[in-house]
Formats: sequence, structure tokens, C-alpha cells
Amino acid sequence: MPRPRPDLTEARIGLNLPNLISLGRLMLVPLAIWLILRDRYGTAFWVFVAAGLSDALDGFIAKHFDRRTRLGALLDPIADKTLLVSVYLTLGWANQLWPSVVVLVVFRDALIIGGFLLIQAFAAPKQYDPLYISKINTGLQIVLVAFVLARLGLGADPGGLDVILSYAVIATTVLSGLSYVLRWARILARSEQAW
Repeated sequence: MPRPRPDLTEARIGLNLPNLISLGRLMLVPLAIWLILRDRYGTAFWVFVAAGLSDALDGFIAKHFDRRTRLGALLDPIADKTLLVSVYLTLGWANQLWPSVVVLVVFRDALIIGGFLLIQAFAAPKQYDPLYISKINTGLQIVLVAFVLARLGLGADPGGLDVILSYAVIATTVLSGLSYVLRWARILARSEQAW
């Protein structure tokens, strides 16, 4: 049975349901920032949860219904990182996260983006899967933000779990950043040897 022909607009720019969901997640960023700055942490928590669910949904649709596009491969991580970094910066600004945690999270993401661009420019461009430690780190970053937003939404004071999660994020952020630096160095060294 022949496959239905994609809509011409979709074929040209790769705009499909998963990508529209990713765009929607990107549009939640200003709302999340505004809610945190207005001390509406409970609502910000639910916006953050909705963003997480939308990430799972767009990934499921893209994989199971063959709706992957190059635009989606860029848009999905951009939406994820923009939301996470923006929430970290805003919670840091509101004195709800340690400045060291915020600086490390933002620096690590800038390092990864810079390293990726460097590799694409000077080595054989290709898609690199995230490192395992990076997945653990991202998971802990999400848990910390969700916990802090939920705690603030309930009006609870910081406790021992805040400290444990913050130290876990610091440790895995440093390990992840160093692991990426080593990965980029190995790739660049192999690329130079190939010349």
C-alpha cells in the first residue's frame, strides 16, 4: 500500500505534530519565568510538569509514527534546554537555588553547545548520542527543579532533600562537563591525525 504523500509545507520545513508540540514547550518558557518571578510556584510546577509530559509525547509520536525530521532533531533539545536553563536562572535570581548550582548548570550547557559547534566545524560532522552521565545529570536537574517548585508551591521551607539534590546536581554536572571535554578532545585529536 503506498504511503500517503506528506503535506508540501510539512515536507519543506518539517513542521509536524511532534515539532508543534516542541514549539509549544518552547512557548511555555516565558510563562514559567513569569510565574516564578510572581512567586506563583505551584502553577510554575504544573507548567514544568506539562512541559515534561509534552517532551515525552512528542518523542513518542516522532518514534512510533515515523514523524522524525531534522527540524525536530534540533527543536526538541533546544526547547528542553531553554526551559531548564531559564527555570534555573530564574530560581537562582529568586534566591531559591544556590548560585553555584545555577552557574554550573548554565556553564555545562554552554560548554556542551560550544563543544558540539567546534566538533561540527573542525571534525567530521555527525550526530553524537548524549553520554550516560549526562542523562543522569539532566534527570537530577529536572528532579531538583520540580522538587523546589513543588516545595515552594506548598509553602514549605528548604530541608535536607534540597541540600542532597543540590549536591547531586553539582557532582553530576561537573562529571558530565568533564566527560564532554574529554569526548571533544578525543574527537578533535582523531580528526587532526586524519589530516
